[in-house]
Amino acid sequence: MTDPRLSDSSVFPDPVYKETVLCPLFDGAKNHHVAAFRAIDRAHLVMLAETGILDAGQAGKIAGALEAIDAEVDPSTLVYTGEVEDFFFLIEKELKKRLGPDLAGRLHTARSRNDIDHTLFKLGLKARLDVLIGKAIALHGALVAAAEREKATLIVAYTHGQPAQPTTFGHYLAAVIEVLARDIERLFEAYAIVDLSPMGAAAITTSGFATDRARVAELLGFAAPLQNSYSCIAAVDYITSTYGALELLFLHLGRPIQDLQFWTSFEVGQIYVPNSLVQISSIMPQKRNPVPIEHLRHLASQTFGRARAMLDIMHNTPFTDMNDSEGETQSMGYQAFDSAERVLDLLAVLVAQIKVDPARVASNIRRSCITITELADSLVRREGLSFREGHEIAAAVARAVVASGGDLVADGYAPFLDAFEKSTGRKTAIDAATFAELVSPEYFVAVRTRFGGPAPAPLEAALAGYQTQGREFAARLQTLVQREAAAAHQLKQRFDALKGNA
Repeated sequence: MTDPRLSDSSVFPDPVYKETVLCPLFDGAKNHHVAAFRAIDRAHLVMLAETGILDAGQAGKIAGALEAIDAEVDPSTLVYTGEVEDFFFLIEKELKKRLGPDLAGRLHTARSRNDIDHTLFKLGLKARLDVLIGKAIALHGALVAAAEREKATLIVAYTHGQPAQPTTFGHYLAAVIEVLARDIERLFEAYAIVDLSPMGAAAITTSGFATDRARVAELLGFAAPLQNSYSCIAAVDYITSTYGALELLFLHLGRPIQDLQFWTSFEVGQIYVPNSLVQISSIMPQKRNPVPIEHLRHLASQTFGRARAMLDIMHNTPFTDMNDSEGETQSMGYQAFDSAERVLDLLAVLVAQIKVDPARVASNIRRSCITITELADSLVRREGLSFREGHEIAAAVARAVVASGGDLVADGYAPFLDAFEKSTGRKTAIDAATFAELVSPEYFVAVRTRFGGPAPAPLEAALAGYQTQGREFAARLQTLVQREAAAAHQLKQRFDALKGNA
């Protein structure tokens, strides 16, 4: 039997393979990774020259050819023809036109598409994380400013969808700030995993050439090279850490967004959205639709879903270099960043402009008797009762007020006197004025002075800490961005110096 390999006259690429795989990969590279390709070629060339693997004349000619390609070839206009396998080979083909195959081929000494690809993807993620972290920090600042502005503004806090206790809008926003701060920390942690260069791993095991991996990492703006060369081409935890952090960020942001949707409903109405963020119904002129909140909700869910899909794609893949983690997957992941940035920008603007409707808050507090918990607590402190007995008296008062459709402050004292005497067999020392103070929402908040509470002292201390935290976040990001800019400047200087040797 004849070996089929000996009689195979087919030519790569098969037309269907070209259209379904190679063309989309080429388009993804030209749309997303051109700048990273250029930086990698230059950094690798500088390293080859500095280590003596290429002499000055060779490096200078290659540098000049690379610059000519940049000037003469516009990637955005390229249409994939199948003449070369991918964007990498297109650049190599262009080099051969200008330098001949021998000199052009020397640029690829001691590297592989394996280490190039993962370096491309990491550079793409680093740039997007820079932007995303910056926008998350801006949202953090907007939330802190809103919490400072609303630190004394009463709202109804809900549990299980029902009015529970009064607090302040600033106290609520402070809780959101703390979760966001932890999510920002996760983004920085993900960045640190991305920030290790795979270049120099070559296909799997590095190279017999005396390359300098640390130098390439430095020129590309990485913190250091990733140590194990197998890990450079097999480990995808830089992907899972990034999209895991993104997934959690938008899972968490979706929850207060849902609260805002609920709180702006006609029936609750404790949050007012200004006209600039309201759309009017096309047929019902009375309707004010705060649709930006709906867009925030579904865009946060889209971001969460896209980030989760990236984790799903990595599931049960082999621990080796594989296409599952590469071009088309990376391009799909970038969509999560696109929707993420929209949510962060819009939410920061919304938080800066929404207001609490004090009349609706007061009405909802009155109708729901949510200050009654403090009456039970005060009976323990002032009358020496057990909490359970105080709770039962307070419950009887709340039932009576709700049944009469009354107001706890104005109508609760008589039921209180009756319930207290029936439960204890004695009269209370709490007069009507004191009772009115004890069941007021202002008093409820003011006495909750414990660490983390809504009273002025603990909340102001918390806000001061958040402000410091925001400044620290901004400084950390600035350090990363400045290091990347310095690396780009150094790479340009060293590359330009090579051209003088041509």
